[in-house]
Amino acid sequence: MTSDKPRTSRIAIVEDDPNLLDHFIDIITAQVDFDLAGAASSVRGARDLIRLEPDLFLLDIGLPDGSGLDLVPEIRQAMDTKVLIVTSFGDRETVVGAISAGADGYLLKDSEPEDIADGIRATLDGGAPISAAAAIYLLERFRGSAPLVDSAVHESDGLSEREVELLNLFARGLTYKEAAAQMGISPLTVGSYVKTVYGKLAVNSRSEAVYEALKTGQLKL
Repeated sequence: MTSDKPRTSRIAIVEDDPNLLDHFIDIITAQVDFDLAGAASSVRGARDLIRLEPDLFLLDIGLPDGSGLDLVPEIRQAMDTKVLIVTSFGDRETVVGAISAGADGYLLKDSEPEDIADGIRATLDGGAPISAAAAIYLLERFRGSAPLVDSAVHESDGLSEREVELLNLFARGLTYKEAAAQMGISPLTVGSYVKTVYGKLAVNSRSEAVYEALKTGQLKL
């Protein structure tokens, strides 16, 4: 007899701050499509989680016995899984170092819970969610080495002025409700804009939308 229960993604969390660890656990356990594979608060503990073969590691950088960045190549070598950095470090060197080490995405710890959940889903789906503050440094790295505007982006598919305005507000850290008040529209209308933006940019999260709009030159911060 087969079960009709949909497959859930198993998430491992590595975070040394007890309050933040509980916060991330709450985010994971609140999602019907996630299961908590395990949690650790150190590099040593994270290595023990590798044997559990989770689908994604939600990985902090500043750990008491080393850097989470050193774990990324170890995880990659051990299995085919995703690594999403979630950290309080938003400086240029750390952001570029994380992506260069092989991380699939980079979110800041003060991201909204729904953005973290959406970022996990986007990463599992092959996306690369990046917090807006971190995206700026990656954009700087791209300059001079790759074209910013994708030739596949046609003018008719480009973002409208209101959609760009909304992404600017998201990049500044405003929530749906705050952005709606700033733009003089309802949160439901903001949600409609977001769906359209996601479709145009082929993304699944707000942070990824900001990053993609920056990369294609449709958004300037």
